[in-house]
Parts: sequence; structure tokens; C-alpha cells
Amino acid sequence: MNVVLEVGTKNYVDDLLSIKKALSHMETLVGSYNGYALSEPSSKFGWTFFKLSFKPNLQNGIEEKFSDMLEKYSWNDQTQKFVQFMTDYLHSKGCDIRIKKVD
Repeated sequence: MNVVLEVGTKNYVDDLLSIKKALSHMETLVGSYNGYALSEPSSKFGWTFFKLSFKPNLQNGIEEKFSDMLEKYSWNDQTQKFVQFMTDYLHSKGCDIRIKKVD
């Protein structure tokens, strides 16, 4: 199942660049390229929202390479563990964003 995240930011231009750099680094780590897609942004109440969709090759690569780290999260649902891992990863790369899973 492809994971789709809704990303919210107050500084779209800077955070988008940080997200792209972080995901490019992740793609290099797992040997996957062109592994995600970004939707067009929309703005509300000073925030900009867009969707970040992971393609199976990148998502599977992350889950395999970082399986030991994913297992440390307390959720039973593997998708929720992936979402929390990616949230923590993007925050560690300087992205000041809010993330939620899109059903």
C-alpha cells in the first residue's frame, strides 16, 4: 500500500527545498530514485498544505533498510510506524512541518 502524507508548513519554499533534499538523500541511501510525488500546494490560514506520496520502491527500501528503527515505534500498525519514522526523519533534517497520514 502506498503511503500518502498531508504535509503542512508555514514556510512553503524553504521547507519544500528541505524536504526534497532529505528525500533525495533517503533515495540515495536505499538505492531508489524517483520514489515520491508531490501534489500542488493549497493555502489556508497562513499554512500551506500538500500531499507527499511514496512510491512502492522507495517505501519498501526504507522499510527494509530501517526495519530495526521502525520496530522501536510503539504502534502495532506498520503504516503508522512508517509515518512516524518519516516525520522524525524530516524533522531531523530541518523541516519545520506537520504531517498526518491521508486515509
